Amino acid sequence: MFYFIWYSDSLDWKEYGAEQEINQVLNHKHLGNGSIILFHNDAKYTPEALGTIIKGIKEKGFEIVPIIDLIHKDNYYMDHEGRQILK
Repeated sequence: MFYFIWYSDSLDWKEYGAEQEINQVLNHKHLGNGSIILFHNDAKYTPEALGTIIKGIKEKGFEIVPIIDLIHKDNYYMDHEGRQILK
């Protein structure tokens, strides 16, 4: 069994608008390699914001991958934020 924790909250549930959601994600202090970004299924502005967020993430040099690609089964340690780091 695996448990996942998000590192960056889009705050989409607060319905501040697409631009605020974009800024929240792309400028989040925890956006980095291995980040899991929290979005909600019924968020009002996420469909409008998502294309820009994906583009911005890629422009920052990050790759969007399936969550299974973030799971290390061997030779890793957990850092103080709960991220798995390969040894």
